[in-house]
Amino acid sequence: MTSEIRDINLWESGALKIDWVRRHMPLLEGLDAEFRRTRPFEGLKVALSVHLEAKTARLCEVLAGGGAQMFITGSNPLSTQDDVAAALVHEGLNVFAVHGATPAEYESGIRRVIEAGPDIIIDDGGDLVNMIHENYPHLIPGVIGGCEETTTGILRLQAMDREGALRFPMMLVNDAKCKHFFDNRYGTGQSVWDGINRTTNLIVAGKTVVVAGYGWCGKGVAMRAKGLGAQVIVTEIDPVRALEAVMDGFSVMTMAQAAPLGDFFITVTGCADVIGPAHFPLLKDGAILCNAGHFDVEVAVASLREYATAERPARANITAYDMPDGRTVHVIAQGRLVNLAAGDGHPAEIMDMSFAIQALSAKYLVDNRAAIAREPGKMLNNVPESIDRDVAERKLASWGITIDTLTPEQHRYLYGC
Repeated sequence: MTSEIRDINLWESGALKIDWVRRHMPLLEGLDAEFRRTRPFEGLKVALSVHLEAKTARLCEVLAGGGAQMFITGSNPLSTQDDVAAALVHEGLNVFAVHGATPAEYESGIRRVIEAGPDIIIDDGGDLVNMIHENYPHLIPGVIGGCEETTTGILRLQAMDREGALRFPMMLVNDAKCKHFFDNRYGTGQSVWDGINRTTNLIVAGKTVVVAGYGWCGKGVAMRAKGLGAQVIVTEIDPVRALEAVMDGFSVMTMAQAAPLGDFFITVTGCADVIGPAHFPLLKDGAILCNAGHFDVEVAVASLREYATAERPARANITAYDMPDGRTVHVIAQGRLVNLAAGDGHPAEIMDMSFAIQALSAKYLVDNRAAIAREPGKMLNNVPESIDRDVAERKLASWGITIDTLTPEQHRYLYGC
């Protein structure tokens, strides 16, 4: 066993966090029992790069219980929790991650898990997949396949696949119904505001909130902002999503129009420079900017730093930027994922579904390795509907909910057989 973590002596605090989420993740608890019995990952190495906090740790435990040798790193320098990393090392898993990692330290963690020679990759944002293709092509033949957790990661995979550059199969976990319908909408919606509220200690009711992007994550953020009493403005580039936002009761306008109005700004687009130099002169004094997309480029913090006359701490995890005309603009968590860099991420019950899909998708890759295509341009695989239904049924059962089923006559009426 090897590891690069902050301090192994932090493990007891991390173990308490993992034990807490374990009690609220019944799907993973059921899969843990199944995997310990069937050992689907026996003899296999799993490289995992996901936000390293307690729910992710529970997924790692489940995969390890199924026989996997785990090599773990974070997917964001500010979302790693050092005590959780220590707890996993204390359990015998290989972890390479520290909170507040420098770019070099972050890259080292990615390299260390890849250098283990993984059979399965579990990625969040695409850093593992990109690194192995760019720097470790000799390890690619040994990779059975991988699973991608995020919209951002899937966009990167789609670009690689179009170019014929992706060389092993990937499961599009984020596109599974039981992932993006619930994780992206309800998980992001709640956890983003958890991060904002605990960091700012300011009221949301009566404020104007600007949500950039009205995909599933943006829908959740806007819905929760409305529930907190805010006036909500949505900015979009997709006319269909913009129309949906209008019909959901939100104002829709350009970012240039919204910039002078907003008290809170949350970017959830997956794109770069959503709030950039053109908007800085328009922002009101005291505006608070944060990002809920995977990479720290949606709020152009580097450009803001150049534009500002001074940069200073305003509160723990909030930076103040003084503008040339005397205004001050604030950025939470350096423009990184606000729900994880300023909070604990999605609720445990939500990640229970998402990580159940991850675990079952990894098992699907192993069970079907001979049948899954490995042709250039055909490496992307949707999560089978059977996995989505299995996860939904498990979740309903954990809540004690039963639903109707078709009678044979109804089945014949609908499907003719």
